[in-house]
Amino acid sequence: MPMITLRYASAEDAAALRPALAAEASRLAAEVLGKDPGVTAVLVEPADPATWFVAGRSLAEHGLSAYWLDIKITAGTNTKGETARFVREAHSALSRLLGPVHQESYVLVHAADGHAYGYGGRTQEARWAAANPG
Repeated sequence: MPMITLRYASAEDAAALRPALAAEASRLAAEVLGKDPGVTAVLVEPADPATWFVAGRSLAEHGLSAYWLDIKITAGTNTKGETARFVREAHSALSRLLGPVHQESYVLVHAADGHAYGYGGRTQEARWAAANPG
């Protein structure tokens, strides 16, 4: 049940890319992290390259795109190797979709405790307990 927020800035009008960006983020969560796409939510938010700064210069000045991908998952459900692979493959996929990206583009795999994270009014810990009685 990951929640993925993907903020991006691109010199190109990437509005048409939003569905592809959302699909790619969801695909990676499923294939690399084993997350159920049926309960994966993705928020794709554009940003103006003139308002995104790296090293004191805007992306518009750099002539590059950039992104910030934040995925929230339940702690203990993935290995370090899986999360490292997710970071690597997300960078590769977003670079393909957005064109040349600034090296200062980020992926955060945020692993939250099951008692502090949930959806539909129930925590992940409560869902696990209900599925594993006794």
